[in-house]
Amino acid sequence: MSLSVDDSMNGWLSGGPIYNDFLLLPGKTDFSAADVIAESRITRNVVLQTPFTSNPMDTVTKTKMTISLALLGGIAALVRTVKRQENGFITDPVVLSPTRTVAGVLNIKARLGFCGIPITDSGFLGGKLLGIVTSRDIQFGFPGVTLNEASFVLLSCKKGKLPIVDDQGRLTSFLARSDLLKNQNYPLSSTNFDSKQLYVAAAVGIRPNDRERPRLLVEAGLVIVVLGSSQGSSIYQLEMVQWIKQTFSKLEVIAGNVVTHEQAAYLVAAGADGLRVCMGSGSILGRPPAMAVYAVAEFANKPGIPVIADGAFALVASAVMMDGLLAGTTEAPGEYFYHGGKRVKAYGGMGSLEAMDPGKSGPSLQANGRPGRTKHAPYPKSAPHENAATTRYFSENSTVRVAQGVSGDVQDRGSVEAFDIGVKIVEDLKKGVQNGSVRFELRTARAQVEGGVHRLRSYTERLFT
Repeated sequence: MSLSVDDSMNGWLSGGPIYNDFLLLPGKTDFSAADVIAESRITRNVVLQTPFTSNPMDTVTKTKMTISLALLGGIAALVRTVKRQENGFITDPVVLSPTRTVAGVLNIKARLGFCGIPITDSGFLGGKLLGIVTSRDIQFGFPGVTLNEASFVLLSCKKGKLPIVDDQGRLTSFLARSDLLKNQNYPLSSTNFDSKQLYVAAAVGIRPNDRERPRLLVEAGLVIVVLGSSQGSSIYQLEMVQWIKQTFSKLEVIAGNVVTHEQAAYLVAAGADGLRVCMGSGSILGRPPAMAVYAVAEFANKPGIPVIADGAFALVASAVMMDGLLAGTTEAPGEYFYHGGKRVKAYGGMGSLEAMDPGKSGPSLQANGRPGRTKHAPYPKSAPHENAATTRYFSENSTVRVAQGVSGDVQDRGSVEAFDIGVKIVEDLKKGVQNGSVRFELRTARAQVEGGVHRLRSYTERLFT
């Protein structure tokens, strides 16, 4: 039976569905895949060309994942560190003075991954340009030059770096040809319109002693923070949202996690620019994910607050936040190893004991370093310490930690770069769900089984080519 989203989410009819409980019915398709527009907002003022975000988890999101998702049009939320990546004019480049040694240049290359470094008389931006540390010659540009004009200069003289100087020879900015190539190869990249710096979000705790991190993030040029809490409408999160918006009015705040109208209303009133929806129904506290996304989005869409759903955005959410889907990819943190004959990477929730003490090996890291064993060596006892996981799940004085998540491993999924219902634009999908033109159908447990691989003695699961 074809149902509207309201009928599908009727608690009396379906008992609080999860994503597997229903299907989207196909509609008329009169366009090609290349014509699809996935543009969508993730906060009041930030628009992504690809509405995909990564969960702020140690085993999912670090520097490589952050850069890759941003280049593909999405955004990632880092847990511990933020590393700048730019695709246009570098307005605050690393600069050295003539007195610095080659060892200093090599140190910068080891830490930051590049060695095209301008040399000024003062060792700072604004000093008179004396040269550049590179294997190539240089060509000069002047303030006011456009990216297209600068690109033409680089291509015509076959140079890799272009310092921009004023009429007195003082360095004002810097341009790298490799960044221009990224603009061409990744046209959907999530970048600041003026500087072409890639967008990145950072996870921030909600306790009073977490307030120094937003200050440092703003100084680094960040525009989005994601508040991490298993219960989004706590007094700590409400006060953190209010403090951030009062202190850094231009900083976009994604708050959560929430699953009800009431939780969403508290955070929106406090000033949240976006909401995360995720509190699974696997414990006494939570809500089936499909019902949670629908309930929160139904409220948040009225004041125009985007909703980021954990798992799917077909239920009037604006974007999807992923963890398990991204774990195991080439860009995910960690090294590959073999377990049971399969190439895997370690993966664990932020509520797992391994995330609370990242210096210890998890169950996916085999005892004595021998592959193929799932039993791990006992953990040595150590003094409690604070990190992103402990502050999220426990109080300051907790000495005994009870796991609120699990860890293990996930199979190799290749690169995130390798990753049809009759709707051409994401915003049209949201409108269609709301007005009932996009239809759903509930699935029985037997239908879910039938939808999987069946009637085969054996089969090979190929995840990518």
